[in-house]
Amino acid sequence: MTTLHLEHSAHTHTHGPDCGHAPVPHGDHVDYAHDGHLHREHGGHWDECEPGGHVAHQEHAHQHGQDCGHESVLHGDHVDYVHDGHRHAQHNGHWDDH
Repeated sequence: MTTLHLEHSAHTHTHGPDCGHAPVPHGDHVDYAHDGHLHREHGGHWDECEPGGHVAHQEHAHQHGQDCGHESVLHGDHVDYVHDGHRHAQHNGHWDDH
């Protein structure tokens, strides 16, 4: 999984625990879900934090949905679910790790 370095140049909002956007743990940092995409603080600015490639979460038997107990995060044209420090997205009959 690769994180692209794509600066969100016109982003003046500062994300944090009380900013109103969903925090999404992502490895060694926290992304914030904002307007259907994710932001990550980096070097004094905010990056668009999106995964590269397709990584299936093998043997993920849990079915995410409205009442599954995991936080849902709007992500582009679909909904991800925050689960054990990463995001799951439904894809072709399985769950991807984002």
